[in-house]
Amino acid sequence: MRRIFPDYTYGPDPRTNCWWDETIAAPDWPVQSGQQDVDVAILGGGFTGLSAALNLAENGAQVAVLEAEAPGWGASGRNGGFCCVGGSKLDHITLVRRYGEDAADAYARAEVEAVGLVSDLLARYQIDADTHSQGETVLAHSPRAMKKLRENADENGALHEVGDLPALGLNGKFFGGYTTPVGFGLNPRKLLFGLAAAARASGAHVFGRSAVTQVRRLSNRFELQTRNGLVHAKQVLICTNGYSSEDLPPWLATRYMPAQSTVLVTRPLQQTELRAQGWTSDQMCYDTRNLLHYFRLMPDKRFLFGMRGGLRSSPTAEARIRRTVQRNFRRMFPAWSQVEVTHCWSGLVCLARNLVPFAGPIPDQPGLFAGFAYHGNGIAMGTYCGRALARLAMGQPSDVPIPISTTPGRIPLGRWRRLLMPPAYALLAMADF
Repeated sequence: MRRIFPDYTYGPDPRTNCWWDETIAAPDWPVQSGQQDVDVAILGGGFTGLSAALNLAENGAQVAVLEAEAPGWGASGRNGGFCCVGGSKLDHITLVRRYGEDAADAYARAEVEAVGLVSDLLARYQIDADTHSQGETVLAHSPRAMKKLRENADENGALHEVGDLPALGLNGKFFGGYTTPVGFGLNPRKLLFGLAAAARASGAHVFGRSAVTQVRRLSNRFELQTRNGLVHAKQVLICTNGYSSEDLPPWLATRYMPAQSTVLVTRPLQQTELRAQGWTSDQMCYDTRNLLHYFRLMPDKRFLFGMRGGLRSSPTAEARIRRTVQRNFRRMFPAWSQVEVTHCWSGLVCLARNLVPFAGPIPDQPGLFAGFAYHGNGIAMGTYCGRALARLAMGQPSDVPIPISTTPGRIPLGRWRRLLMPPAYALLAMADF
């Protein structure tokens, strides 16, 4: 594998002390060995890969999911648990300018459909994922940000002035907010394992510790070399997102940018502590900063708080970003400054140059498909794109809007493209003032 972060990034240390790992035991994932023939091989055992596997298996395809570590090892098993609209870093006006009004409207509908898809899967397979929250609330971190929220408020949601927030149980150093009715919080590990169980029950093979080291095209099929065997497949889906390798396949190199995100979870809060801060709502929230914070009170009264950031990856850098996220948490919620943080971990989100997700065929390589770049909103959008990839593998229309089916361009500087992040983050931070 050729990846653009140091080996430390992809090892166990950034994931150490992840709260989700304590909430549900992992299944026994078999290791792929020997020779195996399938219709579709899927690289990556996260939301995209398992969603695709489930759809394919239910339609009678022979499927093998090949995960380098354990399913859910990457972003799908260590994110903040926000199932919400999103997936793109572009606003509606920019989408209209780039793709046209019809395509921009179709993309907005796809975001809502993606949330609905996850809700339907939870109900259909009776997955108890600790869901809560009626939609999602964005909170203004400055008067200027609140002015923009007022200007862009949609009649389908609810605008909150600063004086409204305490009564909503959302008291803090905010200047108002806006709630969209679409979305909910959940335990991502429980959702992921529920999807895996449903896929396996339908006949899909889900392997752990089965990294693919090479993909070769033969005359009428692909040959995938794993650590302990070979898999032959008519079609291959690349679903590795921010944990991708530059050479699996080479087309993927420079078309994705991993970016770090860090999350903490506190001990359960007492009612007196909740009242002291004035935060009693289980609404999932984020703020209007470009390098945003995201947070929610979970059903067991633990508080989850995360933030974008972290440009280097090493033991020293990991310790630094964990201190930073705790410092930001205590500054934003001062009544909890002495509350114990019991868990903290980091992972990679994934960006594309055009700042929209991609799900589609890899150009000039029949039978190869990829889905990636959910920009920190992969629960809903990754699940949606996995279904789209399954449809493509079955020879059906993907039904994704033009922005998602548009092949992403290369990011400048090639393997050195991480050098773009420090100046970009600096500009984004300055814009937040």
